[in-house]
Amino acid sequence: MAKQLLFDKTHEWVELLADNQAKVGISDHAQSELGDIVYLSLPEVGTKLVKGESFCEVESVKAVSDVYAPVNGVVVAVNEALLDAPEEINVAPLEAWLVLLAEVSDYEDLLDEAAYLETL
Repeated sequence: MAKQLLFDKTHEWVELLADNQAKVGISDHAQSELGDIVYLSLPEVGTKLVKGESFCEVESVKAVSDVYAPVNGVVVAVNEALLDAPEEINVAPLEAWLVLLAEVSDYEDLLDEAAYLETL
């Protein structure tokens, strides 16, 4: 079964998982607008994310951009591989998750891919 991603208008994706967990990353549109990503800051495990608040920064050759939490949750893992190879976000943005969250809530207003693409 293909994974189903939901999107926020601020260009993050969410993959809802079992046990009230979710992976979060940035959309293909976001990475293409940023250009070549050269640096990434990720939150500490245990950080509580609040929907709509910035939780990390992505730096590209063009700009530094905040990444906003598309849901509420607690960081239980970060994608350490991206710290050494942030360009993977450019290669496969819908595979390159940033954080794994537990205790996920407030995701009811996220968009499916078709609705998200209409906002672009």
